[in-house]
Amino acid sequence: MVELNFGQELRRLRGAAGLSLRGLAREVHYDPGYVSKVENGAKKPTGELAAACDRALGTGDVLAGLVTSARAAPSTPGNPEPDKLWRAAGISPSGDAVDQATRRINVESSRALDSGINDMGEFLRLLNMAGALTAMNPVDGGLDWDRMDYCTSGACRLDPGTIDEYELLNAHLWRVFAASSPKDVTFNLVRKQLGVLTSSFPRAPGPVIHKRLCALTGDLCQLAGEIFFDGNRYTEAAHCYTLAATASKEASAFDLWACALTRHAFVSVYERQFDKAVPMLELAVGLAQKGDGTLSTRHWVSAVRAHALAGLGKLDACQQALDVAEQVRHLNGQVHNGGWLRFDNSRLAEARGGCYVELRRPDLAETALTDALSQGLSMRRRGSVLTDFALIGVLRCDPHRLVMYADAALDLARQTGSGVIGRKLQGLQMHLAPFLGDSHVRYLDEQITTLTGHPAA
Repeated sequence: MVELNFGQELRRLRGAAGLSLRGLAREVHYDPGYVSKVENGAKKPTGELAAACDRALGTGDVLAGLVTSARAAPSTPGNPEPDKLWRAAGISPSGDAVDQATRRINVESSRALDSGINDMGEFLRLLNMAGALTAMNPVDGGLDWDRMDYCTSGACRLDPGTIDEYELLNAHLWRVFAASSPKDVTFNLVRKQLGVLTSSFPRAPGPVIHKRLCALTGDLCQLAGEIFFDGNRYTEAAHCYTLAATASKEASAFDLWACALTRHAFVSVYERQFDKAVPMLELAVGLAQKGDGTLSTRHWVSAVRAHALAGLGKLDACQQALDVAEQVRHLNGQVHNGGWLRFDNSRLAEARGGCYVELRRPDLAETALTDALSQGLSMRRRGSVLTDFALIGVLRCDPHRLVMYADAALDLARQTGSGVIGRKLQGLQMHLAPFLGDSHVRYLDEQITTLTGHPAA
């Protein structure tokens, strides 16, 4: 979609120019809420806006050219060419990735049909999964699917090479999860791989392979938990994180173990049970100290711990935990694995801003959140930051600001189906009562209820 491609390019160019969204809106004389919707693909860009942004960012006619080329592009309704579909979806498939993904998708779709699944919703979910899979780069090193099928059939004993293949597939599933919207489209793939790992334990030839299987299980249980968490199914998510912690402990994988406990604690943070989260995070701090010092595990644990302490109103302790998290800037090389550990310095601003909102310190929060919005956030993270900005509107008794940012977050929640954004908007809804005399706030309240299905308590 031109709106999405234009918005992504606008956000990238704005970030490169060091301009916040509000700063750009000021330069081009457009409402920040409108510019936000254009960036998120919720509104079509106009030629006038594109030209104004080109002037403000000093980008020549780059953005105006995107709009012009989109208008000039021929189309055949109902029969678009396949390569145009790829481009419209933002996908640049490479041969190996497409071949591997297509093979697996064909197998899964055949099984789905054999199982009697004929619901259109399931079919659309399958298509969504296909798009996410084929958009991925080839799995590093390539997977030997024939060998994996042979080994998982039980016809042979496991060997280190097969475990290496399992690790590659786990990492690939995390990348599929990150690219998918909504997140639950990856669930069947994760469930299938968990079944493979579980069935492999009896064939582990020794303690080394057994521990590696435990680590892989802990890894994948965390991914399953993330899927449930995004769907607001916190009980199931917590169960997955518990299993992940148990498997990680068995594997003596301290970083993996610490991350499983941190995710479990985060469920309590989201349910605003901060006193329950802190002891688990203290344990995670100790485990992270025994882990790999080149990874950002201890910094992520500290960032989540800071949020829990903020919820308890402990400003000084929160600041200290945030300072520990900030030390991630001093790490060199690959500080996370992109899977069960994804924390780096790009997440510091939103973490700090979220803590300050929780502490009801809008003066401190606004700078951090503005910095966060200037970065290339995922749609889910962006929606979370926008909701925090809306909460600043609550704290400052500014209904216009409240509605502007909440409306942008609602758009993202609708686009992604993310329960994380929805849950944050529910939290915002609890603070709307003093502003319900404003018709715009009343409408916002109704829209949040429609989105989440839960009226404000």
